[in-house]
Amino acid sequence: MDIVIENLTKRYGSQKAVDNISLKVATGEILGFLGPNGAGKTTTLKIITSFIAADEGKVYIGGKLLSDNYNELKKHIGYLSENNPLYQDMPVIDFLNFCAKIQGIETSRIHNRVNEMIRITGLKREQHKKIGELSKGYQQRVGLAQAIIHDPEILLLDEPTSGLDPNQIVEIRKLIRELGSEKTVILSTHILPEVEATCDRIFIINKGKIVADGTAESLRNQSRSSDLIKVKIEDGEPDQIYNSIKSLPSVSIVELADRKLNRFDIHCADKNVKREIFRLCVEHNWVLTEMIPFETKLEDIFHDLTMN
Repeated sequence: MDIVIENLTKRYGSQKAVDNISLKVATGEILGFLGPNGAGKTTTLKIITSFIAADEGKVYIGGKLLSDNYNELKKHIGYLSENNPLYQDMPVIDFLNFCAKIQGIETSRIHNRVNEMIRITGLKREQHKKIGELSKGYQQRVGLAQAIIHDPEILLLDEPTSGLDPNQIVEIRKLIRELGSEKTVILSTHILPEVEATCDRIFIINKGKIVADGTAESLRNQSRSSDLIKVKIEDGEPDQIYNSIKSLPSVSIVELADRKLNRFDIHCADKNVKREIFRLCVEHNWVLTEMIPFETKLEDIFHDLTMN
C-alpha cells in the first residue's frame, strides 16, 4: 500500500510547519525521513495518520484520498510516535492485549498475536512488569509492538530506536528491514548511520521544505564537488611531491598533512586521479605506501542542506 503526498502545507499561525511538499513512498520501500528539530517531520507524520488535518494539499493511501476515507485507511497504519505515550500502570502483556482489541483483531487470534509481538520485540522477560517499571529502551519496544500488532501495511516510525542500547538498535534495525520487505515504512530519526543501514531512500526537509530526495549514494554524488584521497609517498622530498601532485589536471587542492611522514590530502574532481598519482610515483621512483579514498559522509550532506 503506497503513500502519495501532493503539495502538502500545514500552518501554525503565520509559520508554515510544512511548506508545499510532495512525496511518494512505494510498497516495500523504507524511507528515511530526515530534518532538524522543527523541520516538519512529525507534523507530516501526524497528517498521514489523520491526527491533524492539512491546510492545503492531498494525501493518498493505496490510491484512496485520506480526507474522504480516513476511518477506513487509518486501520492500515501502524504509528510509533516520538513521545511514545503508554499506560504506565498496565503490565506489558495487558497493554498489548488491550491494543489488539482496539485494533479489531479477532478474539481467537489475540493470544497468539500478543505472544508473537513479545517474541519479536524481545519483551519475554518483561511481559508481566508494569510499563512504568521498564527502562526507556524497553518502553520503546512496547511502543513498537503496539504499532505492528495489527500487522499494518504502513508503518510510521518516529525515532524508533531512541533510548535503546547498541545491541537493541541492531535487533530493531533488523526487524524494520524485515518488515520493510512487504510494508511501506517511513522512518524518522536523527541517527544518520541508522538511516544508511536501514533505509532504501532518504528524504530531507528543512523549515518545512524539501531539500533532498534520493539514495545515500545519489545524495553524495549530488553534494560533493570533489573527492578526497589521502596518500603517503616515501623516498621523495615533500615539496617536490606536493608540486608534482598539484600540477595534475584532475587535482583541485593539495594539502601537506604531515611533512615528516610525507602524507598528503588530495581533493580531486576525477576518479582517474588515482591512476595519475600512481604513474607519477613510478616516473619519480617514489614508493606509494598508502592511498585511501574518503567518501562524503551523510552527516556532512545533512549539515550542508539544513544549516541555511
